[in-house]
Parts: sequence; structure tokens; C-alpha cells
Amino acid sequence: MTEQPTSQSAKADGAGNSPPSFTLADFLEARAASTRPCLLQDGLSISWSDLATCSRAFAGGLAEIGVKPGDRVAIWLPNGMAWLVAFFACGQLGATAVAINTRFRSAEVGDLLRRSGSKVLIYWPGFKHIDFDGILDQCPTAMLGELEHVVLYSEGKSRLPTAVAGKPAKAYADMVMRAPLRETFGTAESPCLIVTTSGTTKAPKLVQHSQRNVLRHACNVTRQYRLGADSRLMLCPPLCGVFGFNGAMAALTARSSLILAPRWDAGVTAGLIERYGATHMIASDDAVGQLLDIRPAERIFPTLQLIGAAHFNPAMADIVARGEQRGLTIVGLYGSSELQALFSLGDRDAAASIRGRAGGRPASAVAKVRVRDPHTRRICEAGEAGELEFFAPDSRFIGYFGDGEATEQAFTSDGYFKSGDLGSVEPDGSFVFLARMGDTLRLSGFLVAPAEIEALIQQHPAVASCQVVGVEQGGAMRPIAFAIARPDVEVIEQDVIGFAAARLARYKVPARLLVIEAFPTTSGANGTKVQKSKLREMAVQRLSDDSK
Repeated sequence: MTEQPTSQSAKADGAGNSPPSFTLADFLEARAASTRPCLLQDGLSISWSDLATCSRAFAGGLAEIGVKPGDRVAIWLPNGMAWLVAFFACGQLGATAVAINTRFRSAEVGDLLRRSGSKVLIYWPGFKHIDFDGILDQCPTAMLGELEHVVLYSEGKSRLPTAVAGKPAKAYADMVMRAPLRETFGTAESPCLIVTTSGTTKAPKLVQHSQRNVLRHACNVTRQYRLGADSRLMLCPPLCGVFGFNGAMAALTARSSLILAPRWDAGVTAGLIERYGATHMIASDDAVGQLLDIRPAERIFPTLQLIGAAHFNPAMADIVARGEQRGLTIVGLYGSSELQALFSLGDRDAAASIRGRAGGRPASAVAKVRVRDPHTRRICEAGEAGELEFFAPDSRFIGYFGDGEATEQAFTSDGYFKSGDLGSVEPDGSFVFLARMGDTLRLSGFLVAPAEIEALIQQHPAVASCQVVGVEQGGAMRPIAFAIARPDVEVIEQDVIGFAAARLARYKVPARLLVIEAFPTTSGANGTKVQKSKLREMAVQRLSDDSK
């Protein structure tokens, strides 16, 4: 048996102080005796006692194969109890869970395992919806040099993928049946989670969070969402991203029941909401739209009190109003990998046009938001657009793993996180997210959020969806629009540009409107995002071709 690490709780100092608060082990211990359901999945009701027992046993199994405080353990699993068991086990050991997006393929998986230096990989080879083995087979062996063990969630393996064929393998089912490990090695300051940034144009950064701030933030979100012991939260996004992870932690903190499905399916999700009487839901705007489409009744999901929706798809700009017509209260939110998801929530009592905006008020009472002009560097007044900066001691990340320089550059000298997002602070103290700064257009000296132009063009009866990017023409930045036509409708460029010219300031009117069948996108753990950089390249190429 590999020597196990020395327990933090066994290291009594001279003053005899108790272990630090805000540890994941303490969190689980406080709930361990409860037989109330904490997870509802696959027709099963899983109690807190079940989760705690399995997590402690799994921690013992990880310790036996040499996992120590400071090590990284990669979790590559769909939503389910096993993901949470592995996460809490890592927390007890003082190890860091590395969340691998289930949509990642070989190059992305290999790169994340290599850069994180993960010692153990936990995955589900028999999962019918994702060929985990096939993906691993394509990973260059050199990328997995620091990987020492694999843990297989399913039984019946005939062989390991080539890339990990020489690694010792353990069965998850065996590890959760061993005697629970009672010692605790993690502290409040221990890194407990690594998630990736979106990485739409370059390799994603590895964002580290501490046990203390994961739990602090969960407490704040619980209060803002009004989650309680009788609440039941339907979690739509995957646990491998902060959107799903923070939603799950908030529900668990409130001792609510967390409803999980291993993969997104609108029909399955609708059935779970109705079966379990979900009171809250966390989802993307696309997911909410699919649920509205498959339930045609005038009033749907009567038990749902609140839906926190992330806005990823510009074509879903009307989702809050559509939901309101069907009896649903949908509220916009804001978050990031560095600040954690569900950082803020809109005013649930406001009109739909206000309630659905990305932004709102921070969940933490001590968080502060300000806006800085990206060119003059002055702090903006209320209503002025600029880069959003956040002072967020309860939720901010520890740093980018392996990249101290990027970590230092992410903060101002007085401790505000530089988000890279365009937004404004409202007179009432709330804030509004408008766009990524890299997507922002400076037109005739004014900062313009592309979403403003996109929303207007989508009002044209021929246009189903629109994206706008900036391209230099004649020494000036000009907006170029891309449009997807509605079914069986022709989009005539000059008609749409004329439509916009009658409703927008001249400098905001697109110089061109290019019709395409689909936008280039990238899939992440938190949702699917349009790749504006590729649209810019397409615009430049198209304008160059047209000028020949």
C-alpha cells in the first residue's frame, strides 16, 4: 500500500486551534447523517449519507494509489453522483479536481492532462453517448507522461486505450466500497478545482479555485436564488463547467435536492421537471427555448419558481418574454470561470426587458463593480460603457495554474479583476454586461456593443439570426453583419440595410450584410458560443473577393 499523506487535522499547533472553516470535508460532515435526498437521478433518490460515505471511501481509494495534498485528479465524467463523489474525495485529500469538458476531443483532453499534470484520470468507458476510449486512443502518449493511474466508472473492460495501456487501472465500484477515510488533509485555502476558460482563439487558461471561495460563493448564491431545504433544482449544464458546478454547489449548500441527467435532452429534462416538481432551474437560453418548444401548453412547469438563464445565443433575445407568456420567471445572470458562475442575478420583479439582461446584482454583499474606459483608463460614471472590473473576495479565483504572469495581469493594483467584458453600471448599483471587449466595436469614436445592432436586424421579418463584427474599410472601422434567413424566405441585403438605416444612427448601420447558412461556433462546458474571430476572417475575405 502506498504511504498516505499526514492528516492536516493531526497537525495540532501550539495554540490548539481547530481546523480552518470552509473546507469541503467539513461541509460534507455537517450533512453526513442526513437521510434526506440530495441527488435525484436515474429514478434514484440518493441521500446525503450515501454521498458522504461514497466520497470518504473514494478518498481512501485515491490515497491508496498515492494521491496527496497538492496533486491533480482529472474528472472526465457526465453529470451524476460519481462526479460529485470524486470532487468531494479530492477535497478531503487536499487534491485538486481538474474538470474535463465531456465535449473535448483528443487534442484538448491531452493538452489539459499535460498542462495540469494530472496524476489520475477518472472516466466512463462504457458511456453510450461519448466514445471516451476512442478519444483517449487518439491522445499522443507524450501528453500523458505524468498520468499514473486511471479509474474506470464502468465494469467489463477488455483493454485500455493505447495512450493509457500501461497505466494501472482501478474500478470506481471497488473504490467506493472500501472503508471510509476519516482523516482530512484539505484546508480552506487548498486549491480544489481547475476549470478552463473558453479558449475560442487560443489555448484555454487553467483557472484554480480554493475550497473556501467555492463554499463562500455557494452560500451567497443560495441566498440570492432563495434556495432552501424544500427546493429542487433542475441542473441543465454539465458539472465540468462553472455554470453547472456552481449551480450544483448552491443547491447542495442549501440542502436542496439536485436533479441530474447525464446529458442534455429537452424531452428527458421536461419529464424530470414534472416528475420531481422542480422549483428552480439553471440553463442556457437555448435549453430554455427547447423546453418551451416541446411543451406547447399555454402554462407549463407550474412548480418552477425561477429559471436562471445564461445568454449565449443572440437569436434567443426574446426568451424571457416568451417564458413570461407561459408562466415562467426567467432571470438573466452573469459569471465567468475566474469569478465563478452565478456571480450575479437580475431583478426577478423587474419587467421582462430588464429582468433578462445579463448582469444584475452580485450574490455577495461585499462584491463591488466598476467600469473603466479602455482608452483613457478613467473610471466611468453610471450609464457609461467600458470594461467591467470586479472586486470579488468571496468568489474570485486563486490564479491561472502554471501561469503567474497571466494571473498578475488579470488584476488591477487595487485588487479588481479585469473581466475583458464591456458593460455599464446602472444608477441603482446593478450592472449590465453588453459584450466581450474583443467583440466591441468603436464606431465614429463611440463604443458599440454588436448585440445592439444584431437585435435590431433580427426584427426584420426575413432574418432568423444575426451576428455583427467590425472590419476596417477606408481607414475606419465599419460594422459587417452576417444573417441566417428564416425558412423559405430570401434575405435581400439592401432591404435589411435600409431597415437598419431607418432605425439606427448612421455609424451603426452595417456596411454589408452577408447571408450564411450557419455561424461558426465552439462548444464549451457552459454552452455553445459563436466564434466572432472566424466571422471577422470571413468578412475580410468576402470583402476582398468582392473588390477584385
